[in-house]
Amino acid sequence: MSQVIIDAKNVCKQFVLHHQNSAKLNVLADVNFAAYAGSCLILSGQSGSGKSTLLRMMYGNYLATSGELKVKQGNGWVDMVSANPRQIVALRRHTIGYVSQFLKTIPRVSTLNVVMQPALERGWSAEKAKARASALLTRLNIPAHLWDLAPSTFSGGEQQRVNIARGFMVDWPVLLLDEPTASLDERNRDVVLELIREAKANNSTVIGIFHDAYVRKAIGDRQFDVLNNEVYDHVD
Repeated sequence: MSQVIIDAKNVCKQFVLHHQNSAKLNVLADVNFAAYAGSCLILSGQSGSGKSTLLRMMYGNYLATSGELKVKQGNGWVDMVSANPRQIVALRRHTIGYVSQFLKTIPRVSTLNVVMQPALERGWSAEKAKARASALLTRLNIPAHLWDLAPSTFSGGEQQRVNIARGFMVDWPVLLLDEPTASLDERNRDVVLELIREAKANNSTVIGIFHDAYVRKAIGDRQFDVLNNEVYDHVD
């Protein structure tokens, strides 16, 4: 068995709705799973089962109410439940990549610079980062004449491809994917599948949400049913 990179034990998440008389909404209860290097774990379950919430907890956007959610970093572990802000920043810079459903960028920053940023933050030279970003944008069929424009002006599909290029800019030990192919045509979907396979070949731990059964079966190795808290060695 490959090395465990993410280890979740008895993870719970409760939201307190302060605008509704502090009503409590239990989204996840006693979640347990492990994710391994060089493989893809599919998060499955009906809408509202907590898939995106779990993904955001792994990235540190949401804080678990209780339990342990450990991420391997170097020779040690960081528990996302108790990690301090500096640890979260370090994880996001060196360990965890995240492709969200929607691209969030600073206005007027060019597409090329948006994609290059993760590499520059790691200390890459501008020349090396530009070459990698250009290659990714080309593979994802973003025309070169758009690279100097801000992606906020692009269509939804174009923005998502920029988002994907940014997410695959460096070799992340952990890569979290939230519906990356949802707004893509078949041609660009297949490019994303190639990128995911390459990430797995580089020993990345990929965890993703995909509503497309073809995509799940094409790249998934195991499946975690979030609602029923069950891990399966097959993908459907």
